Amino acid sequence: MKKKIFMCFLALIIFSLTVISCKSAPAPTPAPKAQQQATPAEIATVNSRIEKIRKSAMDFEVPSYFPSEWEDVEAQYATAKKMPVSNQDEVKTAVAALNKVADRYSELFDMTIPLYAQAREDEILAIREELVRSKFSALFPQYVEKADKIALTAKDQYEAKDYYAAKETIAEALDEYETLLLGAKILLARQEITDRDFIKYDPENFEKADEISQTAVTSYDAGNKKGAIENAEEALLRFNIVLTNGWIAYAAERRASATSEREIAIANKVNIAVRDSFREADTVFNTAEDSYKNENYSAAGKQYVEAEALFVIAGQQTEEKRLLAMETIRQAEEKVEESSETAIEAEKIIEGGSK
Repeated sequence: MKKKIFMCFLALIIFSLTVISCKSAPAPTPAPKAQQQATPAEIATVNSRIEKIRKSAMDFEVPSYFPSEWEDVEAQYATAKKMPVSNQDEVKTAVAALNKVADRYSELFDMTIPLYAQAREDEILAIREELVRSKFSALFPQYVEKADKIALTAKDQYEAKDYYAAKETIAEALDEYETLLLGAKILLARQEITDRDFIKYDPENFEKADEISQTAVTSYDAGNKKGAIENAEEALLRFNIVLTNGWIAYAAERRASATSEREIAIANKVNIAVRDSFREADTVFNTAEDSYKNENYSAAGKQYVEAEALFVIAGQQTEEKRLLAMETIRQAEEKVEESSETAIEAEKIIEGGSK
């Protein structure tokens, strides 16, 4: 009996200790949740705005027009992207900084657009000027009018602030003008050949170039722009070959002529009689010789012509100087004769008086 009482008492003590132990034990600490650093919607929105404006700025060459300003805003953007955004205040600060960057990109874009448009207009005007100068616009007005219409469409798109459409249209217009420019270059080359009478130096290439240039016009009229360009480039190449051959032959002829005139001048002692004039001619002649050795035949041909003319002028000056000297001698001789006759008459008078 006593043993049962003791066992019950022991069980009661163990139970009490267990309850006390459970109450005094600290509650288990929950595992920390993983922090989710999601980009706030405001940051994503402003970054999207920046990238769109930035792309437009690069497409319209803002870095080329404002290089230092572009570097500055790029640095600002890099800094703003690294700003902390762990709480609402930081997000607000970062958004403000990014919006400032976006505004600056937009300002640079607005500053560039007029410059970009003016540059394209200047390109077109330069080409049109050559089309007029070469008389291409007078011979083929319908082609120039077609290019002009495309350019005017681009202008309307630009004024409507449809900048990307204007960019594409102006590229199309420039491509059209540059195609016509090939025709203008052909006309100028051909005109120079005929003006300088260079056909005789390479008649075969000249005739072939004429045929191919006509084929280019036919291809263009048929809408085969690629074929027209290929034929025009070949025609221009052949005309330039005629020009090159012409200048080589012309320079050689003029060199022979100038050399001959120089030898005549030396033989006539022009280098002594009118030293300064001869030196001037000889300086131009030596310059022509340098150009000829360097295969700059067009410059050499023109310089030989100038040198030849100066040698002729120096020779004329020498001749005039000699004629003047001869006239002076003749006049002096006449005076001597007159003096002799006067002396004889005087002697006769004296002799007669003494008788």
